[in-house]
Amino acid sequence: MTYWLQELQQKRWEYCNNLDAAKRDSRTSPTPSDFSKGLVAKDNPDLSILSQNASAEKARNILAVETSPTDLVGEQAASQPAPVQASAINFSLKQWSTEIKNSMSSLRKGSNENRRSVFYTTEEWELLDPTPKDLEDSMALEEKRKHLAEGNKARRPLKDMIGSSKNRNSSDSSPTEWCSGNGNRLVSELQLKYQSQQEELEKLKKDLLSQKELVRLLQQTVRSSQYDKYFASHLCEGVPKDTLELLHQKDDQILGLNNQLEKLNLEKDSLQQEVKNLKCKVGELNERLGMLMETIQAKDEVIMKLSRQLSECEDSTSPQSGAINSPTPTCTNKELQELDRLKDNLQGYKTQNKFLNKEILELSTLRRNAEAREREWQAKYTSLEAKLCQIESKYLILLQEMKTPVCSEDQSPAREVITQLLEDALKAEPSEQPEQAFFKPHLVSEYDIYGFQTIPEDDDEEKLVAKSRALDLKSLSLSENREISTGVKWENYLASTMNREMMRCVELKNLIRSGIPHEHRSKMWKWCVNLHVKKFKDSAVPGYFQVLLQKALEKPNPASKQIELDLLRTLPNNKHYSSPTSEGIQKLRNVLLAFSWRNPDIGYCQGLNRLVAIALLYLEQEDAFWCLVTIVEVFMPRDYYTKTLLGSQVDQRVFKDLLSEKLPRLHAHFEQYKVDYTLITFNWFLVVFVDSVVSDILFKIWDSFLYEGPKVIFRFALALFKYKEEEILKLQDSMSIFKYLRYFTRTILDARKLTAIAFGDLNPFPLRQIRNRRAYHLEKVRLELTELEAIREDFLRERETCVEKRDLISDDEEDS
Repeated sequence: MTYWLQELQQKRWEYCNNLDAAKRDSRTSPTPSDFSKGLVAKDNPDLSILSQNASAEKARNILAVETSPTDLVGEQAASQPAPVQASAINFSLKQWSTEIKNSMSSLRKGSNENRRSVFYTTEEWELLDPTPKDLEDSMALEEKRKHLAEGNKARRPLKDMIGSSKNRNSSDSSPTEWCSGNGNRLVSELQLKYQSQQEELEKLKKDLLSQKELVRLLQQTVRSSQYDKYFASHLCEGVPKDTLELLHQKDDQILGLNNQLEKLNLEKDSLQQEVKNLKCKVGELNERLGMLMETIQAKDEVIMKLSRQLSECEDSTSPQSGAINSPTPTCTNKELQELDRLKDNLQGYKTQNKFLNKEILELSTLRRNAEAREREWQAKYTSLEAKLCQIESKYLILLQEMKTPVCSEDQSPAREVITQLLEDALKAEPSEQPEQAFFKPHLVSEYDIYGFQTIPEDDDEEKLVAKSRALDLKSLSLSENREISTGVKWENYLASTMNREMMRCVELKNLIRSGIPHEHRSKMWKWCVNLHVKKFKDSAVPGYFQVLLQKALEKPNPASKQIELDLLRTLPNNKHYSSPTSEGIQKLRNVLLAFSWRNPDIGYCQGLNRLVAIALLYLEQEDAFWCLVTIVEVFMPRDYYTKTLLGSQVDQRVFKDLLSEKLPRLHAHFEQYKVDYTLITFNWFLVVFVDSVVSDILFKIWDSFLYEGPKVIFRFALALFKYKEEEILKLQDSMSIFKYLRYFTRTILDARKLTAIAFGDLNPFPLRQIRNRRAYHLEKVRLELTELEAIREDFLRERETCVEKRDLISDDEEDS
């Protein structure tokens, strides 16, 4: 049976190793993995399958059950006839199997039923067919023992004779011997308990000695103080000073001698205690030595007695005396059988232990290989899905290029095929077909994880471009998922800050620049906002946001009408703000109304609604309100969102200076063709790139913006131009340049590359330079506005005095 079990193990091992080494391209692909909903997918483990473990192979060889070359196993053993049974080893293991089960059950009373280990797989396993070599070994052993008995060599090893003596004296009490294991276990537990109590007693004795020493010192101090007091009160009158000093010295010497005497007494007591302990140990050793001598003497007597009995049996020649003395060799034969049975059981347990250890080792190795194989399949599936996205994107672009805009009456078959392919490409994918989802993954969903619509519903051409862009984004994210993501770094950092307050540091700044994972963005945005508005929140009354909201609901202000008009125009392509009943509309209204009461100078400005809408995607109403306060009152300069948009105009001039410095070729190109790119970038700064870049890049920009401030806007604005600098330089007329600038940011999909440009290629980027340029251009813009105001007043006065110009009106009057 052991042979066949090992053969099965070996075949399984070879098969699984061949599985690991073979190519699995022809196998069915695994089910699609559930990608993380965050910007950065979870870290994929190492995708490579580990090579065959040499240490595991070596351990397998060590744990293998040995078989002699002369043994007949497998088919050879099956084809041989059953050999003659020997009386020495023809026995049943049923009794021992039952006793082993009982002993294991008693040792594992608290364990589960399925964890109990039984040696043999059946209730009754009789070793009825031993191998010829086993028979020869058994017979040789018996002959050898008889020869030793005839030679009267009674000096066998003490250990063997003790075992034979026990078997002789108690041949019918084997169950008691097997149950002695439980008694030994109980004795060992009691000994451990006794030792622990002895250690505790020693500790208590040490504590008692230290307490006694402390009491002794305190008593000495009390006696000294009482003596000094008495001496000072009664004996100091009329005594010379020198005599007093001499008395003090004598007292000190007496105290010192007393202390030394007490220490010596303590040392004497400890030495006496050690002597007592040593005497006790000597007595114990003498007792043990006496017991051992008595045991040896008893064993010698047993040996001599057995030797005499064997001699009598050999010397006896009469049949009658042989019949009388026959029980003794019979008893010896039983003892030998008992010993053989015990040895066989021991060998069986060793074989079983080796086999089980080898089985555990193999199963662990196979499990690790299976996990590695699963990771490889997962990586291969992800790679194939990314490649499929790329191919389908190119396929859509090819269809768009081949589509002819002019319809002819005689449509060719190729035209019909292309039209059908376009319809199939733009058709919505079925959502409730799990059996098809196994074979084809759901590549592009209707909305992304932020709620933005991925494919527009109006123009077919725009649909095709949007779907191609969405496929490129999916392919890019899947490719990034195969690499080591920042998710692990974020998990480690947040775990390190669980028991301490999060602080600004270089490590956190680098993590935020690489992008906050989707699952941690709410927490981190809230922390960033609280970091910037802490002084405002500390000075505000409790429930400040609710107070402002209640005031706005009870008494509408002039900004309420414009807020209502802009609610549905905020983010119409986001499902959270697409209809009056959407979840985000009411929250957006509440935050804008509360802010209009907090800051009546601004009230409401177009652009604030988009800032709040993005904040509400990850924050609650009150946190989104404080996020708006952070942007308007902390980050941006004054008059950034007022009627004149003075701060926004200043930033556009600062951006022009930075563009001429960081990207001189592109700036000269714009100047050559007189392209005013600030018409495009003005909205970038006003709403922090909302509706200007794809959503993945937008939220990574906002991550850094909420942590570092407005300097991030300048960085990413310049990075967008640098990303497409070569493409813009190829355009040679102002119309094509301006047309390209209107949509080129939506074609930038690689957030990692854009981030590397913004925070790497554009360095150095000092904030002091931006502040100085803002101050410089602010004065210039104010002068220009003053001149414009003077011209306006002159115009109004001239209109009042001149009859011909009374019909002329200004832009402000026309708006009103």
